[in-house]
Amino acid sequence: MDNYLLRVRVTGLLIEDGHILIVQQRVSSSRNWSLPGGKVERGEALDQALIREMKEETGLEVRVSKLLYVCDLPEADPSIIHISFLLERLSGEIVQPSNEFESTPIYEVRMVPIQALPEYGFSETFTNLVLNGFPEAGSYRGHKSQMGL
Repeated sequence: MDNYLLRVRVTGLLIEDGHILIVQQRVSSSRNWSLPGGKVERGEALDQALIREMKEETGLEVRVSKLLYVCDLPEADPSIIHISFLLERLSGEIVQPSNEFESTPIYEVRMVPIQALPEYGFSETFTNLVLNGFPEAGSYRGHKSQMGL
């Protein structure tokens, strides 16, 4: 195994009218809902990876509007770099994915009130970041846990 191997994961935050888009999939034993996104494939730009993932997972056509945060999970094998972007919906309606490209199936796609995120397993830390308009957007936030994820 190459000691320098990293996996890059992009996630998107689509926020409309006080609601945020989340997907139901088995993330961990403690959380069944997550932000849409996935692994960047070889030769793929970050924004193109997220646009592809959003189309596959939610049916929506989006545009990346702003870098929110970069964080990492160094203890994973291979280590994971998480890059989160704010998105803007261009077109489309939310649909359930076919899961043909998913290694972790998605069971539901839902817009939920930002304040309700803790009911879906998201931490108060993450909920507050969203509610406060992403203070320190565009910065490296260290370990993924610093984001409350």
